Amino acid sequence: MDNTSRRVVFPAGAVVFTEAETGSTAYVVESGKVTIFKTVAGKRIEIGQVGPGGIFGEMALIDDHPRMASAMAVEETACVIIGKTRLFEQMEKAPKGVRVIVNALLGNIRAMGTELAEATVILALDKE
Repeated sequence: MDNTSRRVVFPAGAVVFTEAETGSTAYVVESGKVTIFKTVAGKRIEIGQVGPGGIFGEMALIDDHPRMASAMAVEETACVIIGKTRLFEQMEKAPKGVRVIVNALLGNIRAMGTELAEATVILALDKE
């Protein structure tokens, strides 16, 4: 099934995946909304939302690192699930230079997501 796409509907509040787990699929939102969040010092820090037409979960597929954040359906959300093999088939069609740039950008995004979540916790603690 890794080479095919399939559709799944997540009810509101359903966790799609959790931070630090191994990723084997990416998700394209058809309808609904997903929140992406990290847990830092026991606090849930939202780092973004993904709506119709958006993709999430792709980073773990491309760079083989664990999921950098968790994803949860904010409302009933329909997604097309894309397996790792299918994504890599598409990536292989891109010129090598593009793949190098994508991998570099993913590293930067992971670092910024971690820094953003940590800074948000520090700011919240300073206000308490």
